[in-house]
Amino acid sequence: MYIGYQSALEYWRVHLALPNNSIRQRRINTLPKKPPPTEQVKFSELSFPVHIMLSNPKNRWTSKMMKQHMFSGEVPSGCFIYINGMFAVSSPEFCFIQMAGKLPLFKLIELGYELCGTYSLPIAGDTEIPDRGFHIRPQMTSVKKLSSFAANITGVKGQNAAVAKRALQYIIDGSASPMETKLSMLMTLPYKLGGFGLLKPKMNVRITPSKTNRKSSSKAFYTCDLFWPDHNLAVEYDSDQFHTGSEHITDDSKKRNSLTLMGVRVITVTTKQLYDMGDFEKVVGVVAKCLNKRLVFKNPGFTIAHRELRNQLL
Repeated sequence: MYIGYQSALEYWRVHLALPNNSIRQRRINTLPKKPPPTEQVKFSELSFPVHIMLSNPKNRWTSKMMKQHMFSGEVPSGCFIYINGMFAVSSPEFCFIQMAGKLPLFKLIELGYELCGTYSLPIAGDTEIPDRGFHIRPQMTSVKKLSSFAANITGVKGQNAAVAKRALQYIIDGSASPMETKLSMLMTLPYKLGGFGLLKPKMNVRITPSKTNRKSSSKAFYTCDLFWPDHNLAVEYDSDQFHTGSEHITDDSKKRNSLTLMGVRVITVTTKQLYDMGDFEKVVGVVAKCLNKRLVFKNPGFTIAHRELRNQLL
């Protein structure tokens, strides 16, 4: 059984790490022509219907247990990751291409951030959701891998590949939380998509103190949510949940002080500022000034697009 689309996405959100890479390299000529018997579709963690892939549209049939998708021709290497002798799952790269035909552009970009980041959203029925509201896991893929896969994949609808390639222009590796993703998208997407068009930052990269600053630093290295190395500028998202209380406030203060000693300017964005449209625009104005970026969007078109983006994300 070859699992794809929404079911593959659910699988990777439940199973938080990729299996051995060698499993991905097995080659097959074509997908199965017929769906498996209904009694074989047993996945306690996946919602029904389970989305499976077949090669012969003549054998498509209606089932409450299975949603069938067609993929004809040779299956390129890297499309599926083999879990065991019973089933295989669309790789994160192939899953991204498949979801390009199912999600609005905003949501596809957001999914790309997740797959190229170090967090995973919970699925319906997840009974082990952490207090933070998402799971922490190793990075599933990267913008480079997704771009290479999208450029070389055959046998999918051309529109899917085109939408995926468009979304990939705006995705950044390394996001560590859904809110970091939303913050980055609001700041960096182009005006026509409702963002403020700022330069793309690095996300959660290590910033190591120099020898002269090491004695004054409380840690061997720091990571900032968004970081522009050419401008020594960092933007940190301070959530209400994890940045309150004396201990967290002290840690945040030590981090800002150490980064300041290293010549890094730190700007914080609170939950209230992120959700307040006027407050957020003021914060973006400060960031833009630090980046030597002039905001030149035109209204009312930009405001309409920005509100739509905020509605989609927040």
